[in-house]
Amino acid sequence: MKAHVDQDTCIGCGLCPSIAPDVFEMKDDGKAHVISDTIPKDSEDSAKEAEGSCPVNAISIL
Repeated sequence: MKAHVDQDTCIGCGLCPSIAPDVFEMKDDGKAHVISDTIPKDSEDSAKEAEGSCPVNAISIL
């Protein structure tokens, strides 16, 4: 699985790294970014939870 954050849509609320810290991080631009190209197997559920919790639907889990 892979994660993607739409940088144009992201509002930098910080919810995704709080739910899935192995997948997402906040950077100096104030927006969330994906840490690695492939989601670790043990983080797939939390990544999907972060996708569903994003208030602006900026996250895609593929």
